[in-house]
Amino acid sequence: MVGKRKYDDGCAIAHALDLVGERWALLVVRELLLGPKRFTDLLSGLPGVSTDILTQRLRDLAAAGVVRRRRLARPAASWVYELTRWGAELEPLVVSLARWGGRSPGMRLDAPIGVDSLLLSLEALFDARAAAGFTATLALRLDEDTFQVAIADGRIDISRGEPDRPQVTLDTDLTTLLILLRTNQPLNEVLASGAARLDGDRSVVDRWRRLFPLPQQVPLQDRT
Repeated sequence: MVGKRKYDDGCAIAHALDLVGERWALLVVRELLLGPKRFTDLLSGLPGVSTDILTQRLRDLAAAGVVRRRRLARPAASWVYELTRWGAELEPLVVSLARWGGRSPGMRLDAPIGVDSLLLSLEALFDARAAAGFTATLALRLDEDTFQVAIADGRIDISRGEPDRPQVTLDTDLTTLLILLRTNQPLNEVLASGAARLDGDRSVVDRWRRLFPLPQQVPLQDRT
């Protein structure tokens, strides 16, 4: 097998690309930012990647100290992949990259998007000024996944798992969540259709929906 090509450059940027610049590597990191995943979950979240390539990327990232493999405690007792503490420091970089890429005129909002990708995009789109004075904890249930979305002090924190005492629990699917976040369709209509279920204060969700405005695209003249 041909060895992995490296930049062999004293620049720290080049070295970082040696570690996470291979195709799929940074997307593997993206999939693990919100919490550990099994190999099959990673495959599901990365449409188009082959089993062999994913295995190799996980091996490379583990050798670099970015990812580690761990066995969950009983009764689950399954093996999962997770970011190391150092690997988790890539989150601001990934979110900033999403914020930057979202301003591209070539960004396709109609293209498929995974659950983790969408939730991380909320961190990229989050409008701290619009969230001023707003404190809330939401439990967001998307099919088999549950996430905690906490907003306080003009900041947002998203993690995989059930929050202890959420003010609101929103149970829906990815398609409906996209409708809630990217359109002005009234929440009451979405709930009446049965596409979503809500337990708690509806006004919290109405306010929450307004915190993620889509970015303005960069004009062509500003890119030349």
